[in-house]
This record gives sequence, C-alpha cells and structure tokens, in this order.
Amino acid sequence: MLQPLLRRSKTMKCLLTQSSLLSICPPDFPCFNHHCPILSPHFPPLFSRFWVVVQGFRSSNSRINPREYCSNSGVGVKAMASAKIVRDPESISYLNQREAAEIDEILMGPLGFSVDQLMELAGLSVATSIAEVYKPDEHNRVLAICGPGNNGGDGLVAARHLHHFGYKPFICYPKRTSKALYNGLVTQLESLSIPFMSVEDLPVDLSTSFDIVVDAIFGFSFHGSPRPPFDDLIQRLVALGNPNQNNEKSPVIVSVDIPSGWHVEEGDLSGKGIKPHMLVSLTAPKLCAKRFYGPHHFLGGRFVPPSIAEKFKLDLPEYPGTSMCVRIGKPPRVDISALRENYISPEFSEDQAEADPFAQFQKWFDDAMAASLKEPNAMALSTTRKDGKPSSRMVLLKGFDEDGFVWYTNYESQKARQISENPQAALLFYWDALNRQVRIEGSVQKVSDEESEQYFHSRPRGSQIGAIVSNQSTVIPGRQFLHQKQEELEAKYSDGSLIPKPKYWGGYRLKPELFEFWQGQPSRLHDRLRYTPEGMDGKRTWKIDRLSP
Repeated sequence: MLQPLLRRSKTMKCLLTQSSLLSICPPDFPCFNHHCPILSPHFPPLFSRFWVVVQGFRSSNSRINPREYCSNSGVGVKAMASAKIVRDPESISYLNQREAAEIDEILMGPLGFSVDQLMELAGLSVATSIAEVYKPDEHNRVLAICGPGNNGGDGLVAARHLHHFGYKPFICYPKRTSKALYNGLVTQLESLSIPFMSVEDLPVDLSTSFDIVVDAIFGFSFHGSPRPPFDDLIQRLVALGNPNQNNEKSPVIVSVDIPSGWHVEEGDLSGKGIKPHMLVSLTAPKLCAKRFYGPHHFLGGRFVPPSIAEKFKLDLPEYPGTSMCVRIGKPPRVDISALRENYISPEFSEDQAEADPFAQFQKWFDDAMAASLKEPNAMALSTTRKDGKPSSRMVLLKGFDEDGFVWYTNYESQKARQISENPQAALLFYWDALNRQVRIEGSVQKVSDEESEQYFHSRPRGSQIGAIVSNQSTVIPGRQFLHQKQEELEAKYSDGSLIPKPKYWGGYRLKPELFEFWQGQPSRLHDRLRYTPEGMDGKRTWKIDRLSP
C-alpha cells in the first residue's frame, strides 16, 4: 500500500544527500556548498519565486534567491537563530573613527586581507540587507550614488549583487578613480548593461524615478564639508526625507556604514542631514549609529576574526546560519493588513489537468519534490467532534495511491477520538514556493495492522521509542517526564532487540471524495480546479469544475 510514497522517499533521500540535485539545478547555478540545500536542510528552497520546476516549465526569471543570504532565510534557520537576529542596540560595541581605521589597517596588514576582498564582502552584505527588507517586485529601481573612495566601491559591488538578485540598478559615479580595482568594478557593471548616469542626467526630484537610493558616497574616513557635486547630491537625499506634499511614495534611502555628511562619532550635528530608512554598518557599528533612528539597522561584513574582536573588546551579534547580514534592534511593527503577495505562476488550465486527480496530485507532488521544498509531504489534517467543533494540526503523509492518503498517529490522541466520533476529515497541502495548495476531503478508516506494523519497524529506533513514550494529547508534569521514560526504554532495548509496536499506534487512510487544486495568480485571480466523483458505465470517473477564486 505504501509503495508510491516509499519509492519517493528514496528520491527525497537522494535529493538531500547525492549529486542528483544537478538534474534540477540551473546549469549556471553557482554552488557555494554551504548555501546548498544538499548540505543544509534548514535552508529554504533554492527555487522559490526565482527558479522553479513547474510541470516541466522553467521560469524565465532564472535568478538566485537573495533571501538565502539574509538573516531570516528559511523556516529552520529562522527558528534556530531567532534569538540571535535581534540584539539590543545598547548591548553591542560601537567604534570611534580611530578604532575603525586601525581595524582596517590590521585586516589589510598582518591578517592578509586585500581591499578588494573586504569590498566584495561589504557590498554583498549591503545587497543582502536590502533584499531582507525591500522585495524586488515592490522596490525594483535602485540608484546607487557612489563616492570616490572605498565606500563608493562598496556601493558598486552592492549594485552588481542587486542586479543578480532581480533588482534594476542604476549607477551615479561622478568622480571615478583610475585605480585598477575600481575600473574592474565598472567593467563588471557595464558587462551586465547596468546604466551609468551623470549628475546632470539625474532628475532633480529623485522620488519620481527610483524606489531605493543607496547612499555610498562617504565612509568613516571622510573629513570636512562635502564638495561639488556631492554636496548637491546629499541635499537631494535630504529632500527625500521630507514629507511629500502630494502624498506620493518616496524612495527609501539605504546608507552604507555612515550616512554621508554625518560626523562619524557625533552623527547628524546640524539635524539637517540625511535621514536614511536603513543603515548597513560594516565590520562593527560606528558611534554615529547610536543616533540612527530609522526602522532598519543591519550589520554586515562577516569577516571579523577573533583576534580583532578580543583586541577591541567587540561585542557583536552573531550571524545566523550562513547569513551575510544580521539585524540590530527590533524590526518595526508590521501592519498585518498590509501584508500581501502578488502570485506569479504559470496558468493552470483544464486542458493541462490530468483526468485522474490522483495522477494530478502525483504530478504536483513530484514538482514539490523537485523544488527541494522542506517536508513537501506535510499536510494540515482537520477533524471534527460529534458536536461539530473542528480542530486542525500538521501531520506527515506517508503514502498515497488510488485507495487513499495514509498517515500514522496514536489511536488514543485527540484527532483519533474525533475520527472515531466523525470519520470524515480534510487534508490541505501548501507548497509556498510553487504558489500551490491542494485540498482533499473524504472518509477515514484505520489501515490494517500489517501495514501499521510494517511502517512502524521502518522508522528509526528513536522514533519507535518516542511512539511508546508519548501518551499523545494527555497532560504531563514536564519535559523531564518524557526524557526519563525515553532513557528507560533506550536501556531496555539497548541490545538491539525488536521494539514492539504499541497496540494504540497505527495508520489512517482518507479515501478522497473531493479534490481541489489551487494555483496562485496575479491580482487574486487564482486557478481553482475541483474534482468530484461521478459514475459512468459502472466505472468511477471524476468531473472537473473551475471555481471562482
């Protein structure tokens, strides 16, 4: 009975452990190993909105998902690192100008870093910080205003990465240097057809043409007053911070390390300087960052070795997972009513749908597997008591065929009691990265003891013991109670002897009476195809209806 999904479980294992993932990776995808889902199951699908396999269709927007480099990538990383993502700004270290310069000298001196290495890491940190907050479908047009020094180089590198992340960058680089490093950065950007704009080409009002403006003009080594043309450019950025009288959307300002024109230690002395929405501190925050009151403060530049941290007594937030950026301070409170996603998907039409809903489910399940989604067999199971009160929980599908969909549980649990009172249930699969969900409704019955026995002994021994330890849904005095029972059973079966399946543990099978396949589409005009059974010549067939979204 379980062969259909058991065969796929081998495929799943192969996707997570073997190089067969190459069969679904884009051929030009740069494998960084530690960013790869083969080696890091906590990372989100590499094939989210940017690259997915959908019924053999490859999206033309074949880009790397920038959020894999950010601090809230994937459910697993976010869950493990949530305590580290937010640090109280008062509890971390800040650098004065002398300390910042000394750290750079040590990095590029005895520690062997080159300026281009540090610039590449800094620019990537800026780009991933932007991608953390501002999605490219909402803030696509990015103007990077780059100064003549290292801060400007960071902006050039950031623009290159933003291009690969799906943004449309423009460069204003008025005082170019003849150094080979900077010439190389310009060449790289020109090879990507990223346009360069002179100061004269820029609109007087930047709010009409751009969604994000990257302030990469001056860094912590700048002294004195800005000279032309940067004085005028800074004033244009200042103007963006003033309320728009026409209530038009104004672009956000992202400052690299230091808001240009600020004192590196005292901040905005006049009170009339740039007021960025985001500040990306590099290496460690500078003292002026204490006077940054915008909504988004990130730290980037993940290259500080322990010797520098010890020498300067740096207390910095830990970077979660493989992130290149980490948030400082609490994120702004979000208006939940404003959260929305405009789904972009291939259309799902009747002529594409399989006549048999089980075959259609198989096709979509295979797509979810190919996209390396985390637990594509996870499903919401909804049951009701005899009085009609419902409850839902997540369970794992462990097999499906034309007889139904199988999962396993404790027969004395709440869901089991509800199924005994009302043997009707609903399943819901949600595959976020594919913009898809599948609803299934039907009657439920227990699988045979033989099926339950076979599956129980296919599980890891720890899971077998866990099934005996947990008297599911009952009240217990504490977690230690579970650990104690677990240790007792581990000692009892330490000789490797067969662990007996409890009589109160086994499987259920839902026999479908309705399927609905949902594919997200722009402007909420989603595709919904419903399958219901009907008889024809004594044979069971399925009627397909399109439902209004």
